[in-house]
Amino acid sequence: MFNRDKDKSSERIDLGAGLSLEITEGLRRKAILYRGNVRVKELDLADKVGKRLLVLEAVDLGARKSRLAGAFKMSRQTIHNYLETRKHFGLEGLIHGYSPGESKSLRKQREMHTEERIGGNKAKQLAEMRKASKQEEPRQVAMNFSFGDSGLKAGEREQPYSETHSWEPSRYAGVFAYLFPLIGRWKWLQLVMGHYGSGYKIFMVFLLMAARNIRSVEQLKNIRSREAGVVLGLGILPSRPKVWEWFYSAAKRESSKVLLRDYFWHQLRTGLVGLWLWFTDGHLLPYTGKKLVRSGYNTQRRMPEAGQTNMVTCDSSGRVVDFEIEEGKGDLRRRILEMGSKWAGEIGERPVMVFDREGHGAAFFSALVRDGIPFVTWEKHVDAAKLAEVDENRFHEEFEFNGKQYGVFEEERDYTHTLEDMPESPHGFKLRRIFIWNKSSRRRACGLAWDGGHEMSTADCARAILHRWGASENSFKHIQDRHPFHYRPGLKFVESERQEIDNPAIKEKQSLIQRIGATLNKLYKKLAKAREVLNKDGSARSNSVREQLKSAINEQESKLQEHQEERRQLPGKIDVSSLQDYRSFKRIDNEGKNLFDFVTCSVWNARKQMVDWLQPYFNQDNEAVDLFYAITSCHGWIESTERKVLVRLEPLRQPKRRRAQEQLCRKLTSLGVQTPTGKYLVIEVGESPL
Repeated sequence: MFNRDKDKSSERIDLGAGLSLEITEGLRRKAILYRGNVRVKELDLADKVGKRLLVLEAVDLGARKSRLAGAFKMSRQTIHNYLETRKHFGLEGLIHGYSPGESKSLRKQREMHTEERIGGNKAKQLAEMRKASKQEEPRQVAMNFSFGDSGLKAGEREQPYSETHSWEPSRYAGVFAYLFPLIGRWKWLQLVMGHYGSGYKIFMVFLLMAARNIRSVEQLKNIRSREAGVVLGLGILPSRPKVWEWFYSAAKRESSKVLLRDYFWHQLRTGLVGLWLWFTDGHLLPYTGKKLVRSGYNTQRRMPEAGQTNMVTCDSSGRVVDFEIEEGKGDLRRRILEMGSKWAGEIGERPVMVFDREGHGAAFFSALVRDGIPFVTWEKHVDAAKLAEVDENRFHEEFEFNGKQYGVFEEERDYTHTLEDMPESPHGFKLRRIFIWNKSSRRRACGLAWDGGHEMSTADCARAILHRWGASENSFKHIQDRHPFHYRPGLKFVESERQEIDNPAIKEKQSLIQRIGATLNKLYKKLAKAREVLNKDGSARSNSVREQLKSAINEQESKLQEHQEERRQLPGKIDVSSLQDYRSFKRIDNEGKNLFDFVTCSVWNARKQMVDWLQPYFNQDNEAVDLFYAITSCHGWIESTERKVLVRLEPLRQPKRRRAQEQLCRKLTSLGVQTPTGKYLVIEVGESPL
């Protein structure tokens, strides 16, 4: 029997801004709107009202009108009329404005809503409005905007920095500096607006929070709304309920993974992050609510703690290359294997993976070697006494790192791992064993390396190990101090796919076995002290203390063997749904957290870049970071004209720091950064213009 409902799909039509449209032919024609490979909306083309709404939604997301008109076989004027109708008459005018000749059901619907809808031909009314506006108002110069100006088009009101105003003071003027590398080099605002349209506003609010270390949306109540709004290009920062509305509107799109993928891809393709050494580590995101969630591991407190683990990969300069939030403790080894091949199509030679002792193990090393992923790590379970006995003369190669002197040499170490699918042919491989001697602290350690053809020297391997775990652990302590790294805006819970727990019966059985073992130890001690008593014929007396102890020992040993066998037969993991006294695990949805961490990651990488630009003008490297934060915390004044947005920062007091501040501002201005509406961004240092 033939399937008459089977659709015949045509090729996707590119609409621009990452959008595409697919028209399926069949018994019922359908239109499917995609953003990248994510399905945004599906529509039955018989629904004419839905078709109009789909056209408007596509335009709001950035679709080109000409391509949209060609896809739906309509004129561009029709799409323009849809937009103008919604602007002047609202959705009611768009939905109820049917033309004559529709079916009976639609005619009945029109009759039911006659009093609600606006009568007349909408196209003629719009034409008359356009004609009247041309007669009454002279043609305006492009980009002549002012805040709240009724002459602005609907789309222009949604653009950042569309307002024009004279000089206004702002205590958040220093935050403006972050926009130069983000918009100019990372194409950050363009990326956000391409994915979220007018929803970019919540990202600008998050930018303020990350730059000024505002730890939650609730703390925005302490922010001067107008002073922050003009710096962020929003006019005025709205109240907290409106900010939450922006956040949930963006989170409901569920596009964070696509946004992050495009952001990380752009960094790699444009050389904004390094491709030589990649450091991967997990960082606990604690949860203190009442829901039952998986536990991560707090390395500072050395104990499990409810929460998630943020697996972050950085380059050698500390810039964030990629991150992913995992449920519970997270799997460092799986993450490193994924990163070894995730971006293989975008980069040439694979980066060298650097990780700590958590990844140590022959099975993991074997997987890395078989996948061709080079790595460097610490060696675990090293005998300190044997290291101390190594002759100092063997550390023939020396180098300096973080102001400390090191000596190194290397040997080879053989490893063998039996593969599950091929137990008859185990995998044998050799790793480089790097001996490191810190001459400043007189401490020694060992590392392991497999360079995969990178031809790394012994000193290069040692530097890779020490780069993140030398004088300080890593960058994330500094991120947490300077930025709200742990903040999670909003919490949404879903049922976790991981409902297994350690079998509690094993713990009970193990406790019983330990008690029997303790009883046996006492009996063994008593037996050793008991004197053997014999009958007259030389046989052991049956009712003696020694014989009673032997009988008790035999009884306890038989119980011990019985319970040990029962414990071996118990399953290691069980599903909580099979138990009565356990709640099911919940998983924290990461959509909102991904959006906030995207901004935090962007601000951190931009800070790294601007500190690099600042250092040539300020030769005290240990104070360059503090100077940068002093600059971005400066008060100032902002002016927005038709062609540029100008921020003037108050000068720092010390002449040397002020000169570095001026040079950084000149560097940022020289980038020639423009807003989506074409306004140039300018930043300078000077006295008050008021």
